[in-house]
Amino acid sequence: MPIPTTQNPSPKAKPLKGQPLPFGRLFTDHMLLMDYDKARGWHDMRIQPYGDFSLPPSAMVFHYAQEVFEGMKAYAATEGLTLFRPMDNLRRMNASCRRLCIPEMPLDRVYEGLTALLQLEKDWVPRDPGTSLYIRPTIIATEPALGVKASDRYLFFVILSPVGAYYDSGFKPLRIVVEEAFSRAAPGGTGSAKCGGNYAGSILASQRAHQKGFDQVLWLDAAQRRYVEEVSSMNIFFVIEDQLITPQLGDTILPGITRDAILKLAGILGIPAQERRVPLEEIVSAQAAGTLKEAFGAGTAAVVAPIRSLTVDGQELLIGDGDTGPLTRRMHDTLTGIQRGIKPDPLGWVVSIP
Repeated sequence: MPIPTTQNPSPKAKPLKGQPLPFGRLFTDHMLLMDYDKARGWHDMRIQPYGDFSLPPSAMVFHYAQEVFEGMKAYAATEGLTLFRPMDNLRRMNASCRRLCIPEMPLDRVYEGLTALLQLEKDWVPRDPGTSLYIRPTIIATEPALGVKASDRYLFFVILSPVGAYYDSGFKPLRIVVEEAFSRAAPGGTGSAKCGGNYAGSILASQRAHQKGFDQVLWLDAAQRRYVEEVSSMNIFFVIEDQLITPQLGDTILPGITRDAILKLAGILGIPAQERRVPLEEIVSAQAAGTLKEAFGAGTAAVVAPIRSLTVDGQELLIGDGDTGPLTRRMHDTLTGIQRGIKPDPLGWVVSIP
């Protein structure tokens, strides 16, 4: 079914080749929208010019934070664009919807709309090394009502942003501090859903970390404050001796698409990998013994981000020699090569859009 499209009468100038692209600051000319109400379900998918929404002050998203979002990327290919595991991201969004009592989306129709939007905006996809078109699908509760309950109305939208590296430092190894005072997610909470409240609760710790010169915060479990969970915007991996180790999933850790890809690539590349609970004291002991060789974060925005050091109880622990390790580099180059269609795709993750 064709997607009704309203062309933007005043398109913006597109970024020039070589122009810096701060992450998430520049947006394309159009966006995809779809509405939900109880009587009609999800309906009225359309593409229209990027612009402001008009919502009543009583819209429930403002009061009860009923909202979910996703993060995806499109990459410039020799012909057209490539997407990396797009249906996995959309399925994860529906999982977040279930946790937040938001009606699940018709994924085939959403993918059809996303494809139409990308084809319309394909000239916005940057081609410089390390750049991509970031895709942000979002659902918000729009019913104008006060009182804690699931909304009867929702708005789904997708906006696009040409981006460079997520971190200002690019691929430079990061300084991470272990958070001692706050927790990101508790058992039984929304930690495994991708919703704004999880990120809002992390901002104070991140601000304090940045003021002290750190790039990110590493969260521990809320129950015992003993086990490593994730970094604010990424899952985390460690290389101890010859083992690639990452915390096992649960309801306090976001099931990252990039995380899953790295674990599957490890199997293909013959790298021993483990998913298990990771005590912080194990990491501290491995660093002291010289067996903590590397650490890196993994997520859609950053892809693979090397970690230089962990600061625990005020003591900075250098990881390896503080530079990007060989396994981190190999995972980064392999994954980004697959995403951009320049390396073999053994698991059929990449989808081409003409």
